[in-house]
Amino acid sequence: MERDNAVKILQTLADGVDPATGEPFPASSPYQRADIVRALYIAVQALGNPGRAKASVPQDKPGLENAGRPWSQEEDARLGRAFDAGKTIEVLAEEHKRSRFAIEARLVKLGRIEDTSAAPRFPVRKNAATERPSVYPVR
Repeated sequence: MERDNAVKILQTLADGVDPATGEPFPASSPYQRADIVRALYIAVQALGNPGRAKASVPQDKPGLENAGRPWSQEEDARLGRAFDAGKTIEVLAEEHKRSRFAIEARLVKLGRIEDTSAAPRFPVRKNAATERPSVYPVR
């Protein structure tokens, strides 16, 4: 296997996506655990820049600067307050500089929404502009 191909596979895994299918991993997948995601990013950095691996997440995705980083109690509290105030998942993702999936997974962990990992995350809609926004079931 070529080094570049290995890096692409590791990067895809770190992004929470199955490299074979292109589908996001469910919340219960080991590839969604923060420590494993950080390890994969470090491996990607080490392969890309031998001898210069860092414990940080690459900044090649604007707006996702906090991807893979641990959540602080203060950030959890801010997320919970903002969600309770009615902010959308997309707005919360932008504010916290994390993916929509990361916000949803954290809200599940905080008990604010139900785990819907068995249901399709991104259903295909014929005309999303005419549909009401999805409502997350509250526990």
